Amino acid sequence: MGGDETWTSDECARAWGVKTPTWLGYVARGQAPEPLPGFDEQRRRRWDAETVRTFPRPGVGRTRAGASPEAEALLAEMREVAERMEDLRTRQRDLLATGKAQGLEIQAMSKALGISRQTAYGWLGR
Repeated sequence: MGGDETWTSDECARAWGVKTPTWLGYVARGQAPEPLPGFDEQRRRRWDAETVRTFPRPGVGRTRAGASPEAEALLAEMREVAERMEDLRTRQRDLLATGKAQGLEIQAMSKALGISRQTAYGWLGR
């Protein structure tokens, strides 16, 4: 283990900027360090503070500061795909409106566009 300083689950949660139940969930799923063996005098689990500080944190708050150039390139590609998808969604809506104006049936248009009828009705209701 890293050092002599130990933390309770509350202290670990504060260090990670989450609530205690969230911290305990991370521990249960193996996404946080295991507690030290045994209990303290108040029958609480303890964690090595240095291990908690340096453990790669999961979740939304996780930093990408140490992300590799390959990871950054992958994230950039994901953003690019998301932008293209939004353009395609806009085109789907335009085609749907044109189809409605020409009297096409919702079921045929939704099937052709690869969307549900509920989605088609929702888009036309805007």
